[in-house]
Amino acid sequence: KYQPIDSIRSYFGETIALYFGFLEYFTFALIPMAIIGLPYYLFVWEDYDKYVIFASFNLIWSTVILEVWKRGCANMTYRWGTLVMKRQFEEPRPGFHGVLGINSVTGREEPLYSSYKRQLRIYLVSLPFVCLCLYFSLYVMMIYFDMEDWALSLHEDSGSEWTSLLLYVPSIVYAVVIEIMNRLYRYAAEFLTSWENHRLESAYQNHLVLKVLVFNFLNCFASLFYIAFVLKDMKLLRQSLATLLITSQILNQVVESLLPYWLQRKYCARVKRKVQALKSEVDTTLYEQVLLEKEMGTYLGTFDDYLELFLQFGYVSLFSCVYPLAAAFAVLNNFTEVNSDALKMCRVFKRPFAEPSASIGVWQLAFETMSVISVVTNCALIGMSPQVNAVFPESKTDLVLIVVAVEHALLALKFILAFAIPDKPRHIQQKLARLEFESLEALKQQVRAVCLETLLDYIPLAQAPSHCVSFSMDLSVK
Repeated sequence: KYQPIDSIRSYFGETIALYFGFLEYFTFALIPMAIIGLPYYLFVWEDYDKYVIFASFNLIWSTVILEVWKRGCANMTYRWGTLVMKRQFEEPRPGFHGVLGINSVTGREEPLYSSYKRQLRIYLVSLPFVCLCLYFSLYVMMIYFDMEDWALSLHEDSGSEWTSLLLYVPSIVYAVVIEIMNRLYRYAAEFLTSWENHRLESAYQNHLVLKVLVFNFLNCFASLFYIAFVLKDMKLLRQSLATLLITSQILNQVVESLLPYWLQRKYCARVKRKVQALKSEVDTTLYEQVLLEKEMGTYLGTFDDYLELFLQFGYVSLFSCVYPLAAAFAVLNNFTEVNSDALKMCRVFKRPFAEPSASIGVWQLAFETMSVISVVTNCALIGMSPQVNAVFPESKTDLVLIVVAVEHALLALKFILAFAIPDKPRHIQQKLARLEFESLEALKQQVRAVCLETLLDYIPLAQAPSHCVSFSMDLSVK
């Protein structure tokens, strides 16, 4: 059912309300993909010619849902009064440190830190560390392929049912390793970004998001790209994609919600025993509530939640013509994700401070970038299919040129759709224009009153020549 977004906004603030609104919208937007993908999976599994229609629908779908979300987001934030929120001068981050000095903008004394030193830290320490982590991720990926070869050779030698199940073990192990590496890297990225000593919270968030997205994208999707375009093994691609998607969803549900909730229930039982052992006249109910809320964890923001949806969007959109069931599994996961996130917010973590927001921020750009990459991926996969290659048995150059031409045409169609669909509905644009008009009219009235009052203070009308009176009246009209 639909979420009480306005009630969530009233209790948690606009930032968290927008996340739950986007999660709900994205889940319902996945339903058409799931419905269309189901018959493709059941009836035309190896017929890649028919997947051209499905992949084309996916490419248009990924563009339309992101543009329509902007309109829905504008509706919500206009209703909440944050759509045209002005960005005020940002205060320094609490963790920012430096030598005390005078800020040239505000004139106040505050810590100052050289941007040259910050750039040195970024390019001489952070960037090499990120590259090292990316190399380690690729090294782990090659170990995974060695495990795949070992499991396949073992199955070919014995051919039993147990060894057929063993074929899925490397992908499951690799999915677990990916989740562990993502979480360890997240801690390292947070430490490095804090060590870079960014003055503003917005700069800190931008650098952190960039570090995490680059690593997570390579760590989660590099093996799929390698299977698709180097090994060209579509059967292994389907198996790996299904295993990575399902395993990552199960692990996220357990680690983010079920495990913290279970730990809190155990702590709740200990608190009840402790309170029952008290032999005093204090209000035990209030005391128990204080103890429980004191030990609740701190909610660190919507970063991890958006990141999970971003990776899910990548699994659905990048390889749709190979594994059409990805959208169906994403829908099933998100139906439980809504409730598990609500459980996490209301029962596991302390209520965070409300933060006003006008949109989902940098994540909108991240999703749009992923949709552009999906155009290239799906066009290349269709061009590699045996049926399409059979049309060009001799000249592969013509095939490549046609695939590139189709890819550019679809990219052009995406940008045309993005331009044709306004970010704000027409009635919201009219209301904003009326607000601006009323603000200008109010400003004019204020200027007229001030000008006329100033003239009357310096030139009494009873003693002023007629041309001065007419000049003052004319100025007031202007």
